[in-house]
Amino acid sequence: MLYYIFEYLDKTLDIPGTGVFQYITFRSALALILSLMLSTIYGKKIITFLRNQQVGETVRELGLEGQTQKAGTPTMGGLIIIFATLIPVLLLTKLNNIYIILLIVTTLWMGTIGFIDDYIKIFKKDKQGLKGIFKVIGQVGLGIIVGSVLYFNPSVTVREKSSKPITFNRIENVISQPAKEYKSTITTIPFTKNNELEYAKILEPFTEDYQKWAWLVFIPIVIFIITAVSNGANLTDGIDGLAAGTSAISVLALGIFTFISGNIILSSYLNVMYIPNSGEMTVFIAAFVGALIGFLWYNSYPASVFMGDTGSLTIGGIIAVLAISVRKEMLLPVLCAIFFAESASVIIQVTYFKYTKKRFGEGRRIFLMSPLHHHYQKKGYHESKIVTRFWIVTILLAIVSIVTLKLR
Repeated sequence: MLYYIFEYLDKTLDIPGTGVFQYITFRSALALILSLMLSTIYGKKIITFLRNQQVGETVRELGLEGQTQKAGTPTMGGLIIIFATLIPVLLLTKLNNIYIILLIVTTLWMGTIGFIDDYIKIFKKDKQGLKGIFKVIGQVGLGIIVGSVLYFNPSVTVREKSSKPITFNRIENVISQPAKEYKSTITTIPFTKNNELEYAKILEPFTEDYQKWAWLVFIPIVIFIITAVSNGANLTDGIDGLAAGTSAISVLALGIFTFISGNIILSSYLNVMYIPNSGEMTVFIAAFVGALIGFLWYNSYPASVFMGDTGSLTIGGIIAVLAISVRKEMLLPVLCAIFFAESASVIIQVTYFKYTKKRFGEGRRIFLMSPLHHHYQKKGYHESKIVTRFWIVTILLAIVSIVTLKLR
């Protein structure tokens, strides 16, 4: 909203200084500061409200050190992240931008699913929460919406690469490039020389008119990515500060990719796919990172609040949509390796247990406990040490991901 007010003041009344709101960098910095202030200042008030409403965590007895002390800690703290993200976004972004609309819808959609899950656990006294099938239906529904919009909406395009130089008129502040924008399901493959993949070509062996039916491949892939990443974030949220910290690092790296992909000069210099209108997501990312860091103020060990599924499902959904929108979803196994390791540990543990029980009559385990962070807790590591080391691993993987801009 403020963007449009200052745009009017700049173009109509020509008030000095109002044109600064046209710059994504300025609005991103403002969004980061504002979300950080909202999450830290008003976060305490939300925690107090949750405590007064007796919205406390019910802890299952798993035999982990310090577990019983966490009982009664306010949960649903994901509301802090959602609130501190959306307020700066509504104030500082171009609300008619299709990518911003998708991210707002994702935040509210996944936040609602998580909220219902937490509500059932706390107020209905059902430890299972929302049935898994309904969570999956919600994730698939979001995947269909996001995939359909990204595929069919005319505003979602990429720009054809050109060997001709970019021209930049400093007086008129106009950038032009002799290349056209077009619809495509093309994406980026890291660590390869010709680092682009066209999803539509998967259908090439089956039909000559494969471009027409590309949505049959693209939308299911979007559904799978959103479901996998949101569930991975949900499983990672098991000890104080783990999900919020690793997510903040991963999202910050995605912010770098987004800013470059949405900037015609930087994308041309680095030979990265230019995605028109995508740079606006940088403002959303800045607000999201600020909200996560502010939430960490209260969620770091010993946590004063837990994010609950309200936060973890929202975080996973946003990261997935960001990566898909900026055509970097192939980097998610590296950038969000912690999420995938947590998910894989559960899948491996359950599969191996069932297999050995069927074959030997007794279930056996590979990990002392899953998800993976509980395995290290069982080995005697303090949770703050586990979290710190997982953060370090995420930082290293984020650096590796950023290096892929030139390493191919």
